[in-house]
Amino acid sequence: MGAITVLTDAFLIDCTGKEPVDGAAVVIEGERIKDVIRSGKVGPLKGRVETLSLKGRTLMPGLTDAHVHVCAVEGNISEQHRNNPPSLIAAKTLRRIEQALMQGFTTVRDAGGADYGFREAVASGLFPGPRMLVSGNTLSQTGGHGDRRRRSEWIEPVECCLGMVHAIADGPDAVRKAAREQLRHDVDQIKIMASGGAMSPSDELDTTQYTVEEMRAAVEEARAVGKYVLAHAYSGAAIRNALAAGVRSIEHGNLLDEAGAREIKKAGAYLVPTMVTYEAIWREGKGYGIGEHQLRKINMAREKSVEGLAHAYRAGCKIGSGSDLLGDMQAHRATELELKGQVMKPMEVLLSATRVNAEIFRMEREIGSVEPGKYADLIAVKGNPLTNLRVFQNAENLHLIMKGGRVYKRAL
Repeated sequence: MGAITVLTDAFLIDCTGKEPVDGAAVVIEGERIKDVIRSGKVGPLKGRVETLSLKGRTLMPGLTDAHVHVCAVEGNISEQHRNNPPSLIAAKTLRRIEQALMQGFTTVRDAGGADYGFREAVASGLFPGPRMLVSGNTLSQTGGHGDRRRRSEWIEPVECCLGMVHAIADGPDAVRKAAREQLRHDVDQIKIMASGGAMSPSDELDTTQYTVEEMRAAVEEARAVGKYVLAHAYSGAAIRNALAAGVRSIEHGNLLDEAGAREIKKAGAYLVPTMVTYEAIWREGKGYGIGEHQLRKINMAREKSVEGLAHAYRAGCKIGSGSDLLGDMQAHRATELELKGQVMKPMEVLLSATRVNAEIFRMEREIGSVEPGKYADLIAVKGNPLTNLRVFQNAENLHLIMKGGRVYKRAL
């Protein structure tokens, strides 16, 4: 029997679909939730018990982020490897990982860059951080979103260094081999590029990239070992190709139209919008030396992000939550929730960043809601996010951060 912690006098948003309730209590034993008592009346408990009164603060599941790049340690990732040795990137990455946890995010899915070493460093307790799901090197075609070479460069693409590194593979056979190589490195999922991207130097946002056959090769390899593929995709055509190949989630989707939204819904796939990164780069990118070509694409995505989300929302798509932030702009992670609130209801926004993301991760039995048996990944917040989604943006409003029953911040 592990140590028991009882959280009392909580305004509980459990993210199960039940209505919030005031005066609730949650009993934690070891790393798991033992009981949730909506009435707040806790019976006798055996063993050593620590009781913490939340004094009416909001208690809810730890937030999750389905699209991070913890190895994107600089705002201008095109210059990152030119400015930093791998050892410095690793050190900066560990700071970014800890930063995510202290923002109230207890699980993150890295969408390219981080390998299993970072996941294991956190899981073994070497460094504080959220639970991590890693994708390793993303898969991209030559000249695609993952090819960071400028148009004037003839060097071979870098494929083996730490950080925002991509595996360049062309044709179904090469993609299959590249996917197998990432799976050999024990990634949790495979990331592929189905369209152009905003930060790449030599493509356009609204293009298609990998073919259905190429993407299907990656999907087949992932499925063979019980894993899945997420696809970077902006345009309707790229989204349709990715869905035809069998991907689990569409990342970004800013240029989504009504027809594309219906296709996502029909396929049972998830959409992971990342609205905040475009706002942040549009405001701050020039200061990081990001070029006009990239900023033009960023603005194109920024101007379409609300419309794309609205199409998905009206179609009844399953909508998760990501951030996709770079470098110091990762400080804005929680702003994603406020931006989604332009289209979604506050409770739906909270669910996207908790329960829906947990489903995407295939971790819905472990995280994403406050229920007995799940990990005690919890945050206590000053204020009510159902009336103000901005409460998460100020770290001083986070009065308790707990992951697996361990307290990482306590300001009660």
